[in-house]
Amino acid sequence: MMADNKHPADNADHNAVEQHPQDNVDRNLVGQHPTDNADRNAVEQRPEDGERPLEKLEYAETKPEPQKPGVPVLRWMLRALWELAETIVPAIIIALVINLFLAQATQVLGQSMEPNLHTSQRVVVEKVTYHLFHGPRRGDIIVIDMPQQSEMLIKRVLGLPGETIEVRRGTVYIEGEELDEPWTVNPGGGSFGPHTIPPLHVFVLGDNRGASNDSRSFGTVPIEHIVGRAWFSYWPKEYIGIIE
Repeated sequence: MMADNKHPADNADHNAVEQHPQDNVDRNLVGQHPTDNADRNAVEQRPEDGERPLEKLEYAETKPEPQKPGVPVLRWMLRALWELAETIVPAIIIALVINLFLAQATQVLGQSMEPNLHTSQRVVVEKVTYHLFHGPRRGDIIVIDMPQQSEMLIKRVLGLPGETIEVRRGTVYIEGEELDEPWTVNPGGGSFGPHTIPPLHVFVLGDNRGASNDSRSFGTVPIEHIVGRAWFSYWPKEYIGIIE
C-alpha cells in the first residue's frame, strides 16, 4: 500500500524537471544571443575595400609636401639680391646727396679757359662755400648754369656786385684802373662797358679772352645761377691738384 501511494515530493521533482524555467531561459539565450547580432552588424558595416580609415586619411593630409629642387636656389638668389640692394641703395643715396648739396664732377668743354684749364679736363665743383660761408670772390673759377645757355659754362669771376667794370681788348678795368690778374691770360676779344654790376650779380670772363663766350655777350650772372666753385682737378693725371 505504501508502495502504490505516490509521494508528493516525487511529483514536485518531476514537474521541476519538465518545467524548469532555466531551460527556457538558456534556450532563449542560445537562440538569440545578443553578441551574435552585434558581430554580424560589425561584419556587415566593415568599410568597403579602397576606403581609408578616417584617422589615417587625416594624417596623410597633414603630411608636409616634399620641397621642390629649385626652391633653395631661388631663396639663395633672393637673399643675394637683398644683400646687394642693402649695399647699393645707400651708396646711391649718398652719391645723390653729395651731388645735389655738396659737390659734383664736371668736364671742361672748349678752349675758353686756356691755358689754365683744358678741354676734356675733369674737375670737382664744390657747392658748400657760397651757400654757407661767403659769396664769390674775384679770381674764383665757377660753373654757371644760365637759362639762355644750352649747357653749363666754366668761367672766372672778375667783377663783384656794385663795381664798375670795363673790358678793353681783353684787359679788365675796375673803377677805371687796370686789374692786376696773377693768373695767365690770353688777351683778345671784344670790349665791354663801362658797366656797374647789379647787387647779387658777378661779371665773368674766360682766361682765353679771344675765344670765350662770357659776360661780354650774355651780361652779368645772378649769384643764384652759380652751381659752385671749381675746386679740384682729378683727370687727366698730369693735371691732378687744386684749381687756382
